[in-house]
Amino acid sequence: MDYQALAKKYDTPLYVYDFDQIAQNYNAIKSAFKARKSLIAYAVKANSNLSVLRLLANLGAGADCVSIGEVKRALLAGIPNYKIIFSGVGKRDDEIEEAIQKDILFLNIESEAESERIEEIAAKLGKRARISVRVNPDIDPKTHPYISTGLSANKFGVDIDTAKRIYLRAKNSPHLEPVGIHFHIGSQLTDLEPIKEASAKVAELAKALQKIDIDIKFFDVGGGLGIRYKDEETIEPYDYAQAILSTLSGTDMTIVCEPGRFIVGNAGVFLTRVLYEKRNKDKRFIIVDGAMNDLLRPSLYNAYHEIEIAGKSGDESKADVVGPVCESGDFFAKERLLPPTEPGDIVVVKSAGAYGFVMSSNYNTRPRPAEVAVERGEDRLIRERESFEYIIEKEVRFLV
Repeated sequence: MDYQALAKKYDTPLYVYDFDQIAQNYNAIKSAFKARKSLIAYAVKANSNLSVLRLLANLGAGADCVSIGEVKRALLAGIPNYKIIFSGVGKRDDEIEEAIQKDILFLNIESEAESERIEEIAAKLGKRARISVRVNPDIDPKTHPYISTGLSANKFGVDIDTAKRIYLRAKNSPHLEPVGIHFHIGSQLTDLEPIKEASAKVAELAKALQKIDIDIKFFDVGGGLGIRYKDEETIEPYDYAQAILSTLSGTDMTIVCEPGRFIVGNAGVFLTRVLYEKRNKDKRFIIVDGAMNDLLRPSLYNAYHEIEIAGKSGDESKADVVGPVCESGDFFAKERLLPPTEPGDIVVVKSAGAYGFVMSSNYNTRPRPAEVAVERGEDRLIRERESFEYIIEKEVRFLV
């Protein structure tokens, strides 16, 4: 891919997504579960651009959403309501009501209080809400603590005893229909054993529920499959599927899988332009026009992204790649071996397709970047760069 040409055409900072790779990644995880009834419900929070969602909708994907806004995005992109799941530890009443009205596949419940609230809202609407319960199996996913969700210390899901109470209440309610069971132990998972252990634990509960006539139709294994940012040994989709399938013998539940990062992470890059280099004694800084407001992961998680200077080689020396935002946390890389740069050179930050643009902001009154798709060798704009006028339009009319 000619990153210099794309930067020249669309300017920087810029997100570029390889749609062919996104389709390939989706098909890989779908094929891994081909021996079983399955729904691949893409985790919209990873990258919610409407054109990305439309691509996945056309491939047959569903959507895992964590806000009503994401539900509406999925519907707008062409994902049918019967393939949409609404998850999240805190849902507003109006979000719950709208999700029930839109007749989505089910709502994932994360607490007894939420179960009671959904029941009350469904009763008010005169409807029956399809639900699943997120079970917290209390298993260490061995990932970054900020993206670990399967331990009892995390805010997500409920323990097995609480889950049983919720299911029994739902079974006896005219306004709740328990149809699924769910777990998700974390993101960027690179160890198969915790996934298999969690699946076995939750499968045992699902089988017990079915024995007391609670008709669990969907076994939702969450997402979290890791990708390669540096030198991680990742899990193959086939091995992932086999580990889960091995825990479900004797059942006929549809498997729901919710990958996000796996589908889009390595299919995207972030392009930023060198403004100049700076040295403080022995310290070398490459100052670029992108910043932490554009790509937050390095600042938030101290995350590693491979970096290259497009079309450049030469004697490498250590440098910090930093942006113009007034924060010491505004960096993309530290102490990275990179060749000499000149103003205008294009810095390619790899593996930026997931949790990139979606976590961006207008901090320092900086416009968010444009987004571009490349498909079958052709590039096209899928979100235009923001303007100053766009940033201030919700404020300016209130000036007094």
